[in-house]
Amino acid sequence: MKLRVRLNRLTSRVELPGEEPTLSELTDHIRQTLLPSQGLSANTEFSLSLNGTEPLSEDGQTLSSYSIVSGDLICVILPAQVVAVSSSGSTEQTPNNAVSQIQTQHTTSVSYDESSNSSSPIHSESLESEHTVTSWEPMLCSEAEDGQAPLSLELLYHGAHSTSPSDAIIVVGHQLMLETGFTHEGYELQSVDMPTEWRGAAGVYKLKYSHVLCENSLAVLAAVCTGPTLVINATLKVNEKAYAVGKLCLNPSSYVTNEWPGEHAAAAFKDLKKLSRLFKDALAYPLIAAAREAMALPVAFGLPALPPELLLRVLRLLDVHSLTRLSMISKHFHNTTSDSTLWKHLFLRDFRDSGVRSCSRDTNWKELYKMHYKIRKERQRRRQTLSLPPYASVDPFHIGPHFEPLVPGIIGGVYDQRPALPRVMLPRPRRDPLGLIRSYTPRSGGRDKGFI
Repeated sequence: MKLRVRLNRLTSRVELPGEEPTLSELTDHIRQTLLPSQGLSANTEFSLSLNGTEPLSEDGQTLSSYSIVSGDLICVILPAQVVAVSSSGSTEQTPNNAVSQIQTQHTTSVSYDESSNSSSPIHSESLESEHTVTSWEPMLCSEAEDGQAPLSLELLYHGAHSTSPSDAIIVVGHQLMLETGFTHEGYELQSVDMPTEWRGAAGVYKLKYSHVLCENSLAVLAAVCTGPTLVINATLKVNEKAYAVGKLCLNPSSYVTNEWPGEHAAAAFKDLKKLSRLFKDALAYPLIAAAREAMALPVAFGLPALPPELLLRVLRLLDVHSLTRLSMISKHFHNTTSDSTLWKHLFLRDFRDSGVRSCSRDTNWKELYKMHYKIRKERQRRRQTLSLPPYASVDPFHIGPHFEPLVPGIIGGVYDQRPALPRVMLPRPRRDPLGLIRSYTPRSGGRDKGFI
């Protein structure tokens, strides 16, 4: 079992052998390993706690009896006479200063006596900022900044032994499925281990999950590498029927750094927030929604899962276009968006200058909103029409110089549409000499037929 142990504002990782380690084994490990590393004596008395205040008793009990699982944080509570090792490596045995330093583990400010407060105020601020930075650790991938990773992902990535950036993406995807509430199908799986046979040959991956909200259903994630792109498909199997739920195409280089061959997930990944949002929105959440819909179960999350009073508070923040589109999604949303109090709120919000403040109980606020909306649109259309310049009156039958073709000898435009025009207005052929145009045909035998 792998745990986190916090001693004097410093968090260390501890691994205990065996399937069911006891509290006494953890205490002995801390006494022999962590206390000497902090400059404390192995005979120092201490107690362990889950919340930092209430100590755990009965050393013979197993850690699982306290509901402790891999990845949990254990706090070491020291007596008031013991002081943590300073930054220089020396220990002090001043009781007053010891009490003040222990209090900094539970508060955001450092308490000092009058002499220390007046002599070193800058040092207190540095200790406070150091405590703030080192005490916070992300618990989910959506909370991790660049250079950070949750401990669960660190343990999972350490045991996965990734051989490519695509392997690293699948490890993160498995962690995100566990965060959403999925468990691997087939056996009881610890969060620090990847499933067996999760990685196939030729860059093919396959994982199977079940969810507590979707009993008797099986969610399957199948991924394959197609060049630089990793394609992940989500399939749902319910009552011997398979449904294609979602598909996600990712470029591993966008989320995996060049340090992925190492064993530290914090250095191997980047932009975990975006990856978590894309993966859950495209695969994890649609799998749950599709499974419950296939089994005719009520929705478990999202807008449809909200009670009516909360849903109305959300809908009153939308504009009328988004509201009408939402009403066409399902019968549930259609009935909710037809609520009279909702349209009354929208009417008083969008038509403050209408002069309507109170009406009878039988007033149809939706129809009233529709009527004023049409009046406003008509006024906007008239205002826009009056603001435009008048159109120029052009006679389509007017023949001017601009209607003549630009290339001489080519007839087109109004000349083809109106063949009755006088032929003197036709352009001169391109290759004829200047002057009068003499017509010649083979039938005339070269005789002058006249002038055109």
